[in-house]
Amino acid sequence: MVMAMKPIIALLVLLLVLLQYKLWLGDGSIPEVWRLNEALGRQGQENERLRERNFVLEVEVKDLKQGLEAVEERARRELGMIKEGETFYQVVEPLAQRSPISER
Repeated sequence: MVMAMKPIIALLVLLLVLLQYKLWLGDGSIPEVWRLNEALGRQGQENERLRERNFVLEVEVKDLKQGLEAVEERARRELGMIKEGETFYQVVEPLAQRSPISER
């Protein structure tokens, strides 16, 4: 009776080792699930950042489609354009009154 138990016990131990291997090192292992959960969290944060950026762009597109004020403001800010008939004044401070940006 004892001799018949040894192969069964050996088989059960072998099965336990194989199952543990699959659990810790095989496909779908616990460490792999942890890595995937971390990647999922990072992707969720990136998606949220892109969702916010898309919302801002969508609002800007609607504004550009509806009126020329946004186009005019952008041209003034980014291109330095002025309207016809406007006078542009540039104020330049004397060198003595300027605050030093950095000492070299």
